Amino acid sequence: MPRTSAGVLLHRPDPGDPDGVQVLLGHMGGPLWARKDAGAWTIPKGELDEGEEPRAAAAREFTEELGLPVPPGEWYDLGVVRQSSKQVRAWAVAGDLDPAAVVPGTFEMEWPPRSGRRATFPEVDRVAWFELSAAAEVIVKGQRDLLRRLASRLADPDGSGS
Repeated sequence: MPRTSAGVLLHRPDPGDPDGVQVLLGHMGGPLWARKDAGAWTIPKGELDEGEEPRAAAAREFTEELGLPVPPGEWYDLGVVRQSSKQVRAWAVAGDLDPAAVVPGTFEMEWPPRSGRRATFPEVDRVAWFELSAAAEVIVKGQRDLLRRLASRLADPDGSGS
């Protein structure tokens, strides 16, 4: 059984394009991602605690990673995607958030490798709004389908297909 994470894809209208949308992504923190851009951005997400409801985990992880709660708004289930050795269950939420207000959570790891020393790093080292096509260029490959699902949902909000 693959590990399961849950997360939130926050989106807002694009201030520079009345027909566009932007999504909020975080650049993964720590030394392994420091020099990478393409494929190094992610939705705020994390593993479920035992017995935890996925949507509750998504809200908790958003707050843990960004230091801010999920803005109030309707949650739309984007389903599950596969990302390397785990699956990610995600929800889209319309809302706004100032990236400058983010106070990222931290994690600890041995660094440098095999040194015996532990260092603390931010979960995300920066947060930014991306227009959908730009987001598709930088988001972790396994999460790209979440962007397509969001675009489909926004194009057909009632699911009528018309």
